[in-house]
This record gives sequence, C-alpha cells and structure tokens, in this order.
Amino acid sequence: MTDQVSPLSNAIAVASGKGGVGKTWLSISLAQALAHGGDKVLLFDGDLGLANVDIQLGLTPALDLGTVLERDLPLSRAVTPSGAGFSVIAGRSGSGGLAHMPAQRLSHLIAGLRDLAAGYDRVIIDLGAGIDRPVRQLAGLCANVIIVANDEPTTLTDAYAFIKMMKADAAPARIGIVVNSAQDMSQGRQTYETLAKACRSFLKFNPALFGIVRRDSKVKDSIRAQMPLLTRHPAAIAAADVEALAAYLMAEANDPATSTGT
Repeated sequence: MTDQVSPLSNAIAVASGKGGVGKTWLSISLAQALAHGGDKVLLFDGDLGLANVDIQLGLTPALDLGTVLERDLPLSRAVTPSGAGFSVIAGRSGSGGLAHMPAQRLSHLIAGLRDLAAGYDRVIIDLGAGIDRPVRQLAGLCANVIIVANDEPTTLTDAYAFIKMMKADAAPARIGIVVNSAQDMSQGRQTYETLAKACRSFLKFNPALFGIVRRDSKVKDSIRAQMPLLTRHPAAIAAADVEALAAYLMAEANDPATSTGT
C-alpha cells in the first residue's frame, strides 16, 4: 500500500511507466506554462538514476539532490532558479535511482518535499520510468498524477501497468492521461481511448484525459538547444498544447466535480 497520508493538493507527478515518451520535456514545459500563468512553481527531478532536467535546461546547479541527501542538508539547499520563471531541484545522473535508496533516506526525502511544497503554488515531480515501489511512493505524494503516453503499443502497456499499480496501492491521486507527440488531436483521442478502454475493462476505472500534445519538430530543436520550448518557440503548436494543459490543471484538476475516475 502507498503511504496514506493526505497527498499534497498542489503537487503533480509526471509518470510514464516507460522511458522515451517525452516525460521530462513535458515536465519542464508544464512548469514554465504554469509559471507563465502566475504560479510559483518548483520542478523536482525525481529520476535519480537518469536525471536530466538540468541537462535539458542547460543548468549547472551548485548542489543537486544527491549531494543534499548525502550530506543530510535541507532540501531547500538544492533549489536552483531555472532562468525560465520556475525553480528546480536537480537529480544526479548515475546515482542509482530511487529503487536503491534506503527506506529511511526516502522517508527523509518525502518529508523534505512536504515541507518545501508549502512555499510553492505548484510542485511538479518528474518521476523516473518504471513501477518500482519508491517511484509509486513519490507519485502517492501528489494529488494529481499525469501518465504520459503515445501510440506505441509498449508505451500503452507500460502506462496501463503503472495505473494498475497505483490503483492496487489505493493511491488517492487523480490520475489522468496526456498523449504526447500525437499526429493530430483525433489521433491523440484515439490513443487515449485505447488506454482508457483497457482501464475501464480490467480496472473498472476511467482515467481523465488531461491533454494532448501534438507532434512538433520544434520540440527536438529546443531540447538540442537546452532551452525550454516556450522560450525558444513560444508560438509552436506543442507550446500551445502545453499551455492548454496548464490552463486545464489550474482551473479543474483539483475540482472533484471534474474527475471521471471511479
């Protein structure tokens, strides 16, 4: 079972179950879009083993998450300005990941995140790929969990597996789908419906559709340039889609009347 302490109402986990679906890029873009909307935002790189939020942003933080945990420093010491309107706590690539973190240290990390979250309007946690228990524990800290998927069958299978484990843990989070790199809105809705149908059939659960982000060559360009999309290509179609997702989350994600899950 996931820790049943009340989840943070201002926290959003971004998960995939599988790597390579644009989860970190979406986390960065969503953080910037929420900041543009007026929120004070913290982006936490929870992918300790393959951390790359700082790389995509071109940052060299003075202290990363691995360092503050090793030295038993306050988590706030690792907060770094992104230069794009939000703050970042960078992970450390190659540090072994959450799966190998001692339980006491993980509990200390979660407690630190709870304390730090009180100073922000939104906290976005970019989770590592997979469905290990520590990853799910971080997801369980959040009132909203975004599952990022695309139309590849293995991606949909892994996204379903993550949702299944969250439901088995009785996690109280509102779980929603974001279809990334969709050919168009129609194809994105079809991808969502494929995943949602499996959830309805086997889990008796209907995840919400949080948003669709259309395929856009400017995304790769912004990643290569180590610059957020909304900074480098603010008029891109993918930028508009992420801004729509941010607006949806700001307006509706915490409103129980909008939830379609059961």
